[in-house]
Amino acid sequence: MMRIKFPNSYFEEVDTNIRLVWRNTLYADFEKSLLEKAIRRKFKIKPEISVENGYLVVNTENEEIEKFIAFLIQSHLGEFLKNRYTRRKVLYIHEGMEVPLLGYNGFGLIDRGTNLIQVRGSTGCNLSCIFCSVDEGPYSRTRLLDYVVDVDYLLKWFDEVARFKGKGLEAHLDGQGEPLLYPFIVELVQGLRENPNVSVISLQSNGALLNDKLVEELAEAGLDRVNLSIHSLDPEKAKMLMGMKDYDLNHVLEMAEALINAGIDVLLAPVIIFGINDNEAEAFIEFVRKIGAGKRWPALGFQNYVPYKFGRRPTVKFLSFKEFYAWLRALEEKTGMRPLVLRPEHFGMHRRRFIPLQFHVGEVVKVKVILPGRIEGEMLGTARNRLIEIINTNAKVGDEIKVKIVRTRHGIYVGTPV
Repeated sequence: MMRIKFPNSYFEEVDTNIRLVWRNTLYADFEKSLLEKAIRRKFKIKPEISVENGYLVVNTENEEIEKFIAFLIQSHLGEFLKNRYTRRKVLYIHEGMEVPLLGYNGFGLIDRGTNLIQVRGSTGCNLSCIFCSVDEGPYSRTRLLDYVVDVDYLLKWFDEVARFKGKGLEAHLDGQGEPLLYPFIVELVQGLRENPNVSVISLQSNGALLNDKLVEELAEAGLDRVNLSIHSLDPEKAKMLMGMKDYDLNHVLEMAEALINAGIDVLLAPVIIFGINDNEAEAFIEFVRKIGAGKRWPALGFQNYVPYKFGRRPTVKFLSFKEFYAWLRALEEKTGMRPLVLRPEHFGMHRRRFIPLQFHVGEVVKVKVILPGRIEGEMLGTARNRLIEIINTNAKVGDEIKVKIVRTRHGIYVGTPV
């Protein structure tokens, strides 16, 4: 009998499929009968394939068959790759595809004219928060696929941006979803820590995918801070807000302490929905004090719920920012917790020269369509070594079309066909 296992992966048997789970967040299903048929044709034997303790087991000792199976799976991996949490098809972005990593807000890098660079290695989320601004997670009704960017390619682009921006940068790992779904998260932190222009590495996370081993690995890799999204300290209310019946608040609270014990600072970042969780503000303050959060940066970053056009919109009231900041100042006075009204300087953020824009609003540009978008009617195109989100289009990959640029803010380009 031959037992096969690939690096950073394991096998499962799911119905009539052999499932390869890769780096815990991705998977690909291969029909068992087709694998057996391919082996039978190639080697003139009658194979039997099964899964045992994460290994693929084949009733043979022929090493050539192992190489053949590895070739079959690896050559078709991109075709079948899916996100384990959203179940959506995954497009794997690597250097050979020549996809620019500036210009789009779904993946790549975003420069907003400061010393902080947003680093987005993947899309997708393990939770379905009822107020999600981009309708992410397993229950999304609008998101059609996910992306994963090869870590070496992402670091290559980051290095170019960092050389332009200069020293003293903060690399902030975030995204349209949960950054811990990125299968190379530890390697990404390691690579960023080796960059001489990076001073701080921070991560936005809901914390549900953390475990003791991952916390230790992230600490050793050089992660400085986690902005932890916890929106209620009541387990049932937290499940409701996170949109998942199996959300384990106690686990996330334990991981908050584990991060601090590992030397990673924590900033608690609750989204405040008035009438639902604003009455927990003082409990949040008590919690961060108890665990010792906020050693180098503020311990709390209360966020005001704001409805977004393409996000989920619970039927709740929301405060203007003037009212919200007044609420925060009153909370500072009552509890002595400062600062709650946060400013860029609390995080060492300052203005920094902006990567020059490649397009201006109203400009008509010839664009090559290279990738499908994440929602219906959206495609991604490239021109002048930048990505452009093309909306309201019926174009297909490979088409060359003219688009009118309608947005350039923060180097995120959106265009419509003309």
